[in-house]
Amino acid sequence: MHPALNIAIKAARRAGQIINRASNDVDLLKVASKQPNDFVTEVDKAAEKAIIETLQEAYPGYGILAEESGLTAGQGTGDTEYQWIIDPLDGTTNFIHGMPQYAVSIALEHRGQMQSAVVFDPVRNEMFTASRGRGAFLNDRRIRVSRRAKLSEALVGTGFPYRVFDHVDAYLGMLKDMMEKTSGLRRPGAAALDLAYVACGRFDAFFEIGLSPWDIAGGALLVTEAGGLVGNLTGETGYMESGNMVASTPRIFPALLATLEPHLTDALRA
Repeated sequence: MHPALNIAIKAARRAGQIINRASNDVDLLKVASKQPNDFVTEVDKAAEKAIIETLQEAYPGYGILAEESGLTAGQGTGDTEYQWIIDPLDGTTNFIHGMPQYAVSIALEHRGQMQSAVVFDPVRNEMFTASRGRGAFLNDRRIRVSRRAKLSEALVGTGFPYRVFDHVDAYLGMLKDMMEKTSGLRRPGAAALDLAYVACGRFDAFFEIGLSPWDIAGGALLVTEAGGLVGNLTGETGYMESGNMVASTPRIFPALLATLEPHLTDALRA
């Protein structure tokens, strides 16, 4: 295991302890709204602080992109081509409502390529990890994407637009076709976990519009290291920049893209 992955696991567990303690008194939480339907709690901030402290202690030269505190340059010289990408609590709205579906996501990027990833579900104590070229794991057990080959048999994860509604009509068209052509659709509410579920075969595919880099950085590496494919809505790279993403087993990927294609606007093809 790469030393950086060990540190990321340690950071994720620290954050998970903070989140689990707070989940016992969720009614007492102070909740602020960053923008309509986009919430942040003191737990997000405390978890992010714990993660950053742990990572910076081990790798002070690495940059950091975190959901709540934004972009932080590495301290000192050297290692400036490395950047941690952090979501301290993916699924904050679920957390606020006591819905036990949320996760900590930490990824390490080097020159635009993801090198290590951790997605930690503190409710179920499930630690998903991946290192480039070394496979994906759930609590030290090797995981693979499912073997399903037909979209008609696939269970598909997605996420509804909730902040920006520019593409809602296109999304509803996608949703209608996916309902008709798949075994079922699910919207659990934490993209990092949705991608981890593709990696371990609980979902056969996933698609969503308008995600942020910290939502998908860790999960994307999990899927590819588990033998799956990821791309933007046309199957190309660029999903980190656009926030529009599909992920699935290799054999379902073409049918997934073909189902979404008729609904893509010029903006969604970018």
